[in-house]
Amino acid sequence: MSISTTKTDATMPRRFEHQFKSAQPGPIHMQSEEKVNFDDVSKTYPSAGSAAGSTVAIKSLNIAIKKAEVVSILGPTGCGKSTAMNMIAGFEFPSSGRVLLDGKSILSPGPDRAVVFQQAALFPWLTVLENVVFGVKCRGISPDIYLKRAEILLNAVKLKGFERHYPYQLSGGMQQRVQIARALISEPEVLLMDEPFGALDSQTRLMMQELLLELWVQYQPTIIFITHDVAEAIFVSDRILLMSSRPGKVKLAVSVDEVKPRGQEFLASAKFVDLQANLLTALRQEVH
Repeated sequence: MSISTTKTDATMPRRFEHQFKSAQPGPIHMQSEEKVNFDDVSKTYPSAGSAAGSTVAIKSLNIAIKKAEVVSILGPTGCGKSTAMNMIAGFEFPSSGRVLLDGKSILSPGPDRAVVFQQAALFPWLTVLENVVFGVKCRGISPDIYLKRAEILLNAVKLKGFERHYPYQLSGGMQQRVQIARALISEPEVLLMDEPFGALDSQTRLMMQELLLELWVQYQPTIIFITHDVAEAIFVSDRILLMSSRPGKVKLAVSVDEVKPRGQEFLASAKFVDLQANLLTALRQEVH
């Protein structure tokens, strides 16, 4: 579920509707300001038994993520990918170092961040529309605002006409689109995605990747995307951070010099094939 909250009616900006209406087709380039920073971050988990010692999940992690950048985090199981994302979300905190959002330490979840998980976790007793607006409705936002936003978003995620359907009536890909709409309705500046398409078949997965890039063109949040799929990381990202095995730190940072949105022709390009080969080689070294 989204962790984001929303401002009250009196102070809420109307940039959401403006961005969707004014977005122009064609390639868009990310902005240069830094949005998220890991400043010498380490995370240690104490063990249940003192004899076993503690587990160092992340050690001396330094990352700078720009505003409106799409960054994927790759790495072997247990390397700290989800831990890093949870610290951005405000679910967990560093043992040492700082995680910064707009230059300020992250101390809790906030309205500027939303999370999309691998499982949609929709309320089965609510319709698609009711699921999308549930959070903002509970915060007292005017129906005039959240219903308009929901209409725009459901059209953007290609679910127009399914507003009155229940989750059990939707495919897995459609349920994930509902979850993405639910996250975006609160206007998050940072969208955190933890293997959001991992449970989908390959065809639906590619469609969702293309949809994500289309939404980025319109809304341009900063996206931190966790995945085990090298091809997926290359397709959706401006930059890929390959984590080492535990304790996790950045082993390799790779820029994907390809404008967004991207199409299927990019998957067959020499650039894509070379990036995939290099990343797979580096990833195998960490897995073994």
